[in-house]
Amino acid sequence: MHDAVESAIACIWRSYSEPLSLTDIAQSAILSRFHFSRVFRGATGVSPGRFLSAVRIYQAKRLLVSTSLSVTDISLAVGYNSLGSFTNRFTESVGTSPTRFRRMWLEGVNEPADPARRSSPARGAFCAGTMPYGTSPAATTPHGTVTGTVALPADCAVARVFLGAFETPIVQRRPVSSVTVETCASCVTSYRLEKVPPGEWFIRAVAVADSVDPEPWRRRSLLVGGQGSVKLTAGAMTTIDVTLRARRPTDLPILFAVPGLERQEIRCTCYPAPGPAAEQLRVPAFASGTPGERVA
Repeated sequence: MHDAVESAIACIWRSYSEPLSLTDIAQSAILSRFHFSRVFRGATGVSPGRFLSAVRIYQAKRLLVSTSLSVTDISLAVGYNSLGSFTNRFTESVGTSPTRFRRMWLEGVNEPADPARRSSPARGAFCAGTMPYGTSPAATTPHGTVTGTVALPADCAVARVFLGAFETPIVQRRPVSSVTVETCASCVTSYRLEKVPPGEWFIRAVAVADSVDPEPWRRRSLLVGGQGSVKLTAGAMTTIDVTLRARRPTDLPILFAVPGLERQEIRCTCYPAPGPAAEQLRVPAFASGTPGERVA
């Protein structure tokens, strides 16, 4: 069944701009619609329709930063017939409008504006974002806390890691709590997510990592990690250790405009600093079109 799911995902990535139906995607996996839906959700955590929607928004992000196409043209190119529907879905998923996202990229702004924040926290500080959709203020107190460690793959030297508590398996919308940490292969790095309301959350991590490649240029890759559905209770502290890894074909696209990962050198205090000739790369956190692909 794993091959069937991968075939369906390949179909989605290949034909996302077309009006794909559940029947179309199921046929690419050579399964009945109803059986396919169960198998697909079990492998990815979401329905085929939600995966398709995530791929379309992901590709729209790529087009916004890599082309001069208008927002209208991009919405049509990724399979939307309505500019309004596209803009609403993009803004909800990414945390900012298509126009502002493009401007953020061009101007080097690290994260979407959040009117609920009075000030921007320093890197590594804990920050609570806006309340989750459909949650009342009374339901958010008292809060829980998530703590744990972050581990790198063997072929990575240093990484900047964004961790957050998300409402869905997809890294979309602003997480209710998030933090950015820097780590290296030789250190044990801890993280802490505070003010997480009671309920069901998905702990997700996205990282930009520099490899141990000895060549003079520095190769950078995108890593992911996290935990599936986690039930948090009021006032409790939950421990979740995160092991980062390369993306897999079944991984969901990253939609939220992840702050603090791009345009900066990764420098862990316990890892040797690069030489003056080391090339600093500008790599978007969503640059890899193929899961597991290394970005050079």
